[in-house]
Amino acid sequence: MPQQPSSHLPIPHTSGQRADVDDFAARHIGPDLSATEHMLSVLGYDSLESLTNAAVPESIRETEPLNLPPALTEAQVLTQLREIADSNQVKTQMIGQGYFDTITPAVIRRGVLENPAWYTAYTPYQPEISQGRLEALLNFQTMVSDLTGLPVAGASLLDEATAVAEAVALMFRASSRRLRQATGVVLVDADVLPTSRSVVLARAAAADQRVLITDFRNGYEQAVAQLRADGALTQDEAIAGIVLAQLGASGRLHGLRDIIAEAKADDVLVTVTTDLLALTLITPPGELGADIAVGSSQRFGVPLFFGGPHAAFMAVHEGLERQLPGRLVGVSVDADGAVAYRLALQTREQHIRREKATSNICTAQALLAITASMYAVYHGPHGLKQIGRRVHDLARTLAAGIAAIASDRIKVADQPFFDTVRIETTGLARIIADSTESVGINVYVADSDVVQIAVDEVTTADHIATLIEVVTQVVGLDALRSAADGKGRSSNPADAAANIDEPHYSIEDFCRSSDFLTHPTFNRYHNETAMMRYLRRLSDKDLALDRTMIPLGSCTMKLNSAIEMEPISWPGFAQIHPLAPATQTAGYRTLIDRLTSWLAEVTGYAAVSVQPNAGSQGEFAGLLAIRRYHESRGEQNRTVCLIPASAHGTNAASAAMAGLKVVVVATASDGSIDLDDLRTKVDTHAADLAAIMITYPSTHGVYEDTVREVCDLVHDNGGQVYIDGANLNALVGLAKPGHFGGDVSHLNLHKTFAIPHGGGGPGVGPVAVADHLIPFLPADPAASAASKAVAAAAVPVSSANFGSAGVLPISYAYIALMGADGLRRASQLAVLSANYIAKRLSDSFPVLYTGPNGLVAHECILDLREITTRTRITAEDVAKRLIDYGFHAPTLAFPVAGTLMVEPTESEDLAEIERFIEAMITIRAEIDEVAAGVVSAEDSVLRAAPFTATSVTSDVWEHSYSRKQAAYPVQNLHETKYWPPVRRIDGAYGDRNLVCSCPPMEDYQ
Repeated sequence: MPQQPSSHLPIPHTSGQRADVDDFAARHIGPDLSATEHMLSVLGYDSLESLTNAAVPESIRETEPLNLPPALTEAQVLTQLREIADSNQVKTQMIGQGYFDTITPAVIRRGVLENPAWYTAYTPYQPEISQGRLEALLNFQTMVSDLTGLPVAGASLLDEATAVAEAVALMFRASSRRLRQATGVVLVDADVLPTSRSVVLARAAAADQRVLITDFRNGYEQAVAQLRADGALTQDEAIAGIVLAQLGASGRLHGLRDIIAEAKADDVLVTVTTDLLALTLITPPGELGADIAVGSSQRFGVPLFFGGPHAAFMAVHEGLERQLPGRLVGVSVDADGAVAYRLALQTREQHIRREKATSNICTAQALLAITASMYAVYHGPHGLKQIGRRVHDLARTLAAGIAAIASDRIKVADQPFFDTVRIETTGLARIIADSTESVGINVYVADSDVVQIAVDEVTTADHIATLIEVVTQVVGLDALRSAADGKGRSSNPADAAANIDEPHYSIEDFCRSSDFLTHPTFNRYHNETAMMRYLRRLSDKDLALDRTMIPLGSCTMKLNSAIEMEPISWPGFAQIHPLAPATQTAGYRTLIDRLTSWLAEVTGYAAVSVQPNAGSQGEFAGLLAIRRYHESRGEQNRTVCLIPASAHGTNAASAAMAGLKVVVVATASDGSIDLDDLRTKVDTHAADLAAIMITYPSTHGVYEDTVREVCDLVHDNGGQVYIDGANLNALVGLAKPGHFGGDVSHLNLHKTFAIPHGGGGPGVGPVAVADHLIPFLPADPAASAASKAVAAAAVPVSSANFGSAGVLPISYAYIALMGADGLRRASQLAVLSANYIAKRLSDSFPVLYTGPNGLVAHECILDLREITTRTRITAEDVAKRLIDYGFHAPTLAFPVAGTLMVEPTESEDLAEIERFIEAMITIRAEIDEVAAGVVSAEDSVLRAAPFTATSVTSDVWEHSYSRKQAAYPVQNLHETKYWPPVRRIDGAYGDRNLVCSCPPMEDYQ
């Protein structure tokens, strides 16, 4: 056992006295006044202001405080949010169009959505401490794969519209070799959701890809022939793929088998948009011959949330798995041969392939995917089928009741359906909708003559009876057809379905015959006790913020306060449909208006859109705004985007998505942007320069004092400046990107503004812009006519106008509770904590880059490269060894290979920071034993880490170190020991032997 070095400093005794008990900032910020003074003294500063002045360049520092309302107490913010929520009108939502009301089982709401063990976890890049959520995401993949009939499914996408757009991009990629010199075109069915069509057209236009909207009702061959006859499709263009709607925006249930067969005969890829609940009853896309299936899992227990967050899905046939966007969970083995889960095929993703990635997605919708998967686990295949059958039967009852109305002014559309009844009228659609609204039910007005009513899990027979009564009154009748019409219909709408003789109401021709969700996981936990324990068993496998700090650089894993989380499940926020009338959503609009004005004040920009539902989508929206701006000035040639070599992978991937050419700018020896190389690149591309993307503070964790010079150089040559907001936690209240040269930034509300990471989502990535870019902010996808979307100045980037609106109350509460002073102090404490760690560890692990006065910003990079050269102990070995000390590892190998980037955040108190420092210093002592030749790297405790309880209690122990050194290297672990469920996982094995659904139970034996 190595001796702990004597360089440890004692944690100062604290008096326990803090600020006013109603001061939320004092609860959010970890170090109290005494701890803060101690940390400052170690660094040689007498105040936070003196540290701030030394670290942050004077050229960018703000001198005026943020203009925000005074900080509220917790009671006050709940009162204010309750008033806002009550301003939204909660109705029975029967609008449909991709969003359905649902029942979140209380055991799942309490055990997942409201449980910090689940919602505070990070994306499972460190799989050994993420086995619980990886299993839950594997359940999601298995659920999607089984229901769609396709063998490989991803671990969630951002929303349905972007999932369809990702499928279109996938088909272009996968068909490029087949098409060779021909220009590829993707055809999208006109009955695909309008929001999806709008986003697809916008994405395709940005990437210079051809997408056409067409009608497939007469088959694939006829649709293609008509397009060629009309001149929309030229002879030198070939079909790369088609997108079909299994359940259309019109409510029609489409029979796709013949269309798909025609397309496959032409060697064309086929994507089908579908509905998971419907797939419990109808033939899945995979069995119809489709290559790709996409849709939303929202109706599996996830509230409406005014449009999001919701987990979309994508499933593909074998051979396309390496083209999938986003995360993919796979099955592998650990060092002892036990089954273990990990993120598979990561070389597809933006953090590795950058502009050549399959997608720019980083944060997806893990928490919502887990919720949907647990809904399927809890109900099982029989329960899901029962819910699906009840929904369809109630829709048939409604159709029969409407059809029984004796009037030529109204009829039920002659089409098969699952849950949505389409009613055709003579100009009565709006009157019907207004009348149903007056009795508390929202329906969808497709046009002046068509109203659609979508049945869902919460619909009751009483709702159906009310709807039939309202429609009857609208057409001016008092009764249904009597039995005298010869068809024997009852005047009781609840009995009407029993007398249906219209064959188009039946789905017999579409019925599913195959089994699904046969794995024991979906057939074992159907009582609440079993489900509660299953959720607990999974969460116990993981490390989240409820157990330890997560010091991930560039990720800002701060406190997600319970008081901030509480309002999101209130009906006034959770049960609002994104297409509900504006008169019903005044509360949401008030909240969004206030929040966006606060974010604009914090960043120094003129306007903010919250539509992007992840940081990656905020990047795309910002770059798209820049490109549209140049085009509006007749400078279509400006398509070059300069990106530093150290940039986040999403930057390059987003630039490529926006149709920009990436040109890399070198990094100087001190970690800053190489100004000489930048000048050369600017001179070379001045005529075509669109933008530069920089992160500030830099991804190297320093405040670069040349940032204004960089911005001025790009502006002087006609370019725009995109400042990535990933590191905004080091700027709030200290400096504003919009004031020191930025034209546009995206923010990460799931970093800086307290929305939880959820194990890989939800995220919110608002885009903030200067005045001249306001016309190019994202447009409402529902209001954008799909055929005109590509021509508009502003285009949509998400399914819903306000993106993941359901989690915006979290950031609203955070800002309202912190106030201007609290936000500034949070930034200062984040900087203080990072510099304290850097100082305390400097003798053990050198800090790679520092800024002015030898200081870092809110994170620091520990350089292990020289250690690795001398000892062959790697940064990964240290990351895995930290698990034995009860810590999630810092960011590994980014932005520099062979390093660890540490970001403690302002929420960690001094005791936790010292616990981390003690772990790192002790690990350095373990490394020194290897360096001294006491033990080899291969037989070291570091190379074998992490250790499970099983491994340290085995009968055989043939190591040079003791079991105690392996499991309890420091004293504090006797109180807080976390046991990982698996040993170090073999990543290469998992990629070579790809399994992306739940393995059979015998594999665990």
